[in-house]
Amino acid sequence: MEKIIQITSGRGPAECSWVVAQVLKTFLEEANDNKIKTTLLQRETGIENGTVETATILLESNNLDEFVNSWIGTIQWIGQSQFRKFHKRKNWFIGIFEVDKVTTTQISENDIQYQAMRSSGAGGQHVNKVSSAVRATHVPTGISVVSMDSRSQHQNKKLATERLFQKFKDETVKQFKAEFQMQWMNQLQIQRGNPIRVFQGSDFKKQKQTKNYKQERQRLKREDYLEND
Repeated sequence: MEKIIQITSGRGPAECSWVVAQVLKTFLEEANDNKIKTTLLQRETGIENGTVETATILLESNNLDEFVNSWIGTIQWIGQSQFRKFHKRKNWFIGIFEVDKVTTTQISENDIQYQAMRSSGAGGQHVNKVSSAVRATHVPTGISVVSMDSRSQHQNKKLATERLFQKFKDETVKQFKAEFQMQWMNQLQIQRGNPIRVFQGSDFKKQKQTKNYKQERQRLKREDYLEND
């Protein structure tokens, strides 16, 4: 089983990016304790040293549901700002989301169509008389490349195949990045209240979930009112 998880500060300040860095460390340690293989796919550092704006992790294990469900949602950290000593705010929020896995297509040589064509450009009379250039097209996706580097059609076919595989790989990477760009919208969905986990203090200790959430929501509303006043 595989799952991709994104930890993000949303559009929060540097303090939230610091929390992301701490959560990322804790998340990876806990995954390791649970015998879950982790691969850091992407990490965007924040403005301040030791901060992370967003991180994306691939998880691999036979059973991930319980572990992932224990993290998905809003994470709250209660503590003094690391960067603004006299800042009154004590509650900082980040989000953890599951990212839809990108479905990639494996390229097969059976799906490649080759077309001989005349070379163009410099090269003397030879390029005008012999169809030595080769166009290679991946039929399912329509991706195509042309090779006219050599006078040998066989060599151009080989080069065209190599370039097609590389272009296909580049297009897959673009698709992967585009998917994560869409997931970036998760940053706008971070909700305060009822956090899935709460940490506190500079040592980032996990707080037991014993508080009254109704009272907590009322307190957060009061805090937002004071901040926006």
